[in-house]
Amino acid sequence: MERDKKLKIGLIGLGQRGAAYGMNDGSIGLLGNVLKNSTDAVVSVICDKYAERLQAAADKIVAHGYVAPKQTNNYKDVMSSDVNAIIISTSWDMHVKVAIESMKAGIPVAMEVGGVHNISDCWKLVDCYEETHTPIFFMENCCFNKDELLITSLVRNGLLGEISFCQGSYCHDLREEIAGGIDTHHYRLEEYKNHNCENYPTHELGPIAKIFNITSGNRFTKLVSMSSKSQGLHEYIINNPKYKDKLGDVVFKQGDVTTTMIECENGETIFLKLDTTLPRLYERGLTVSGTKGYYNQTVESVVLDNGEYNHEMDPYKKAFFNQDDYKKYLPQDWQTITDTQIKSGHGGMDYIMLKNFFKYLKEKKPMPIDVYDAVSWMSITALSEESIANGSVPVECPDFTRGKYKSRKTIDVVDFPNVEE
Repeated sequence: MERDKKLKIGLIGLGQRGAAYGMNDGSIGLLGNVLKNSTDAVVSVICDKYAERLQAAADKIVAHGYVAPKQTNNYKDVMSSDVNAIIISTSWDMHVKVAIESMKAGIPVAMEVGGVHNISDCWKLVDCYEETHTPIFFMENCCFNKDELLITSLVRNGLLGEISFCQGSYCHDLREEIAGGIDTHHYRLEEYKNHNCENYPTHELGPIAKIFNITSGNRFTKLVSMSSKSQGLHEYIINNPKYKDKLGDVVFKQGDVTTTMIECENGETIFLKLDTTLPRLYERGLTVSGTKGYYNQTVESVVLDNGEYNHEMDPYKKAFFNQDDYKKYLPQDWQTITDTQIKSGHGGMDYIMLKNFFKYLKEKKPMPIDVYDAVSWMSITALSEESIANGSVPVECPDFTRGKYKSRKTIDVVDFPNVEE
């Protein structure tokens, strides 16, 4: 495809993530992000099973000066339309099914994040890709976030030495979103009713997996998960008149806090935490521990083993909130980002993610978050559920590359600057 020609996109799923339906702040919607910021693509076909969502999305597209898109409530209609790529932002349980249909149709696909409850779904996705070789991109936007790209650049430039341990969290008070699913059709409600697991691992795990070169010279070997009792969501519901009558008798399987430890073949370990049904501040809590330094996202700290910091000093004076001192390590996308782009979705990472996805497509470049990355990260949900259900026993992690990880080369999501100190 010519680089100056706009890609025609089919967007499947027009709820909160796809089109920010019913939300006051549209900045988290993929549709709005494409419309406001991309000179590379236009949404030409939209799909959702709810008519009101279709109309709202169509109105938004027309309001931005574009031709009214084709509307359908059958995702297979999108596959037979004139599109260059498909973006999937449906409920989690539909991601793999729709992605496989798209790949079989020969249409490149960008698939939203979420876990899977069946390892067989992961193998189906891998088998389909290996049969069709249709490009598939896993839209883990946190891999494109400023903090995560900064620390990855510091690692690639050798400032932290050899990395032994990483930690990440998805700590987000989602009680209103989950309970509100009774009215908004949000899929999280059914997930929390029926499963107890690390249900949303990829925001924290994706950047860590890239740092550890998972699927490219390294892999996950086993994990252990534990989950606390489930009380926070029930208490929220019975104290909220909007939901007490509708959901007060529901018994939720999902524990309030789920923790997972993962072992890697090259000797590293990873700690994950899911904390979404108790009152708290939002936090992803990425920490990276290496032989020459340490990074902590929560307090925006880079601590290097150069004598500048030590445990006897007051950390508030020097180490906390010093990551801006390392701005020269940021990739070009974050060096040149505008205020409008930052406001366009999740602090700018959605803009950079989609910008690069369109670039990969037009230039026919390999997807840096590909099918093997996607299934390795998504599978943590099913594996953690198995571990918890069997008394928090260790569970082996499959090698979805079938041995190819030993020779696969790491592809970073962006080009990192090579900074000479």
